[in-house]
Amino acid sequence: MMETEKLKEIIFNAKKMGFSDAQLSNLLNKSESEIKNLRKELNVMPVFKMVDTCAAEFEAKTPYYYSCYENLFYDEQNESIPTKRKKVIILGSGPIRIGQGVEFDYSTVHAIYALKDMGIEAIIVNNNPETVSTDYDTSDKLYFEPLTYEEIMNIVENENKNGDLLGVIVQFGGQTAINLAMRLYDSGVNILGTSPKSIDLAEDREQFSEILNKIGIPQAEGATVYNEKDALVVAKKIGYPVLVRPSYVLGGRAMEIVYNEEELKNYMKEAVKVSSEHPILIDKFLDEATEVDVDAICDGDDVFIGGIMEHIEEAGIHSGDSACVIPSQTLSPQVIDTIIDHTTNLAKELGVIGLLNIQYAVKDGVVYIIEANPRASRTIPYVSKSVGAPLAKIATKVIMGQKLKDMGYIGLAQSKYVSIKEAVFPFQKLTGVDPVLSPEMKSTGEAIGIDTDFGRAFYKAQLSANMELPMSGTVFISVKKKDRKHLEKMAKEFNKFGFNIIATDGTAEEIRSNGVDATIVKKISEGIKGSILEEIQKGNVDLIINTSSGSRAKSDGYYIRRAAVEFNIPYITTIQGALSTIKAIKSVKEGDLGVYSLNDLENK
Repeated sequence: MMETEKLKEIIFNAKKMGFSDAQLSNLLNKSESEIKNLRKELNVMPVFKMVDTCAAEFEAKTPYYYSCYENLFYDEQNESIPTKRKKVIILGSGPIRIGQGVEFDYSTVHAIYALKDMGIEAIIVNNNPETVSTDYDTSDKLYFEPLTYEEIMNIVENENKNGDLLGVIVQFGGQTAINLAMRLYDSGVNILGTSPKSIDLAEDREQFSEILNKIGIPQAEGATVYNEKDALVVAKKIGYPVLVRPSYVLGGRAMEIVYNEEELKNYMKEAVKVSSEHPILIDKFLDEATEVDVDAICDGDDVFIGGIMEHIEEAGIHSGDSACVIPSQTLSPQVIDTIIDHTTNLAKELGVIGLLNIQYAVKDGVVYIIEANPRASRTIPYVSKSVGAPLAKIATKVIMGQKLKDMGYIGLAQSKYVSIKEAVFPFQKLTGVDPVLSPEMKSTGEAIGIDTDFGRAFYKAQLSANMELPMSGTVFISVKKKDRKHLEKMAKEFNKFGFNIIATDGTAEEIRSNGVDATIVKKISEGIKGSILEEIQKGNVDLIINTSSGSRAKSDGYYIRRAAVEFNIPYITTIQGALSTIKAIKSVKEGDLGVYSLNDLENK
C-alpha cells in the first residue's frame, strides 16, 4: 500500500496538471466516485479564484471565478464566497461548435434576466469567452468551468455552504447540459423544470414509442439497434431508404439517409466510432415529406406554442440547416390543429415543465413525429423574435413555479409578419467541404428575414445569410430526374424575369421542349473547356441551381458547388430552395422591401 503522503502528492500533481477524476479513474482502475472520495480523504480539493479583470492595477471585484488546486488547502483560500440569497445555477452550452451554437446562449442570458427579475441570484457555469452569458456583468456570479459532472458538483457543493440553492437548470445548455441531468439528479442535485426521468424518457426509443402509442401520435416505423446484424434485419423489414442516427449526439452528427444494404454496413462501422455507448436509431425515411419544428412551453397544466415552423426544404435536411418560415405557408388548418393537439398532449404526458422542441414530418396529410427534446432548441431566438414573445424568459418563470395562464400565454402565438430563418454556413473557411445539404448539420449560425410576404422575407433572409440573390443575369440549372417536374415552371419564371438560362444537355433539352431558350454547356466530366466550371471561373454565371445526384453527377455537382462558394455565387441545392428563390426575385421586382423594428413585432 502506498504511503498516504505520497499518494496525496501524486493525486495533487495530477489535478494541478488538469487530470479529471474520470481520467484518473481509468488510470487507477477505480470508479470516479472512489477517486472523488479519495481526494476528500486526502484533502485534495479545488478552490475558486476570482479572475483578475483589472490586471493587478487595482482591486478587481467582478464575480468571475475559476477553480484550481493549492499546495495547502483551507477555506480562506476560496474567493467564491456563497451568498445567503436564494440562488439558481444555470448550465451554459460550452464551446460553440456545429450542432450547438450561440443560439443556446441567447436562451441562457434570457433565463438570467428572468431570475434577476424574480430577485433570485443567477449563477452561470460556462467556459466559452465568446458568449454574452460569460460577460462578467451578465449574471450575478460566473464560474468559468468545463461542463462536466465533476466541475458542476464542485460548484454545487461550494454554493450549498451558504444561502438557499434552489437547484440547477439544464434546459438552456443544449445537449451538453441535458446529458449531465440524470447523473446530477442521481447525486442528489435538484434539477429544476422537466425531471431528468422525463428527459430520459424522450431519448429512450422504446419508452418514447410506448407514450406515442398511448396518446395516438403516429411515428415513422423504426427501431433501436446495437449492432450491424440487427440493423440489417430492421432495415429490410421497414424498407429502404432509412434514416439512421446515433442517439444522444449533437447536430445530427453521423445522421444519414441510407438507400441500400451496403451503405448501411458502412454506416454501422462508422457510427460505432461516434457513439459506441449509445444505440443506433433506424427509421423509415419519409421521402418528400414536409418537416415541421415546434417550440412550446408547458407548465404541467397548460401549453403555449411559440411557433410552428414549416421547413422550406423537404424532410432529410437537418433542421439546423433547413430554412423555415413562420407562419406556415402550405400546411392546411386541419394539419395545424393536429400539430397543436399532438404537441399539447405530448408535453403533458412527458411531464414537461419549461421548454419542449418537437420535430414532425407531414406526408399525405398525416402528421408523424420525428423526435421530441424537452429543452431549449436553437430556434428559440428565431421564434421569440418572430412572434414577439420572449420564450426563454417565459420558460424560466414557468420552471420557477409561475403559471402560463397568469402570464397570458396560452395556445398558439400569432405572428404579425412573415418571418424566415436561414442557416449560415462556414463553407468559405472550410476548403474542400461539399456545401450540399444533408441530415448531418453543417451550419454555424442563422439569420432572419422579416417582411409582409414570403418572397421578400426569403430575399432578406438570404441577404442576411451573405447570399444576395440576383435580379437579372445568367442562371445555371441542373436538377436530378425526380425534380424535373418543376423544371418547366422554373425555366418560364426565370425567362420572364429576363435571365439567360444555361444548362447541361439533358436539362437544356427538357427546358427547350417547354418553349424556353437554354444554352447548353458541357459537364465538367466532359472536359473543362466549354464546361460550366469554365463559365463560373469567367464570371459568366450569377445564380446556380444544382440538385444533381448519382456518382458522376455527385462529382460534377461537387465541383460546381465548390466553385460557387469560392467565387461567391449564390447557389441552391434543393428544389424547394429554388422555388422559394423564384418567389423572392418576383416579390422584390414587384415591390419595395419593408423595414420593421423589433418593437413592431412585440406580442403583448
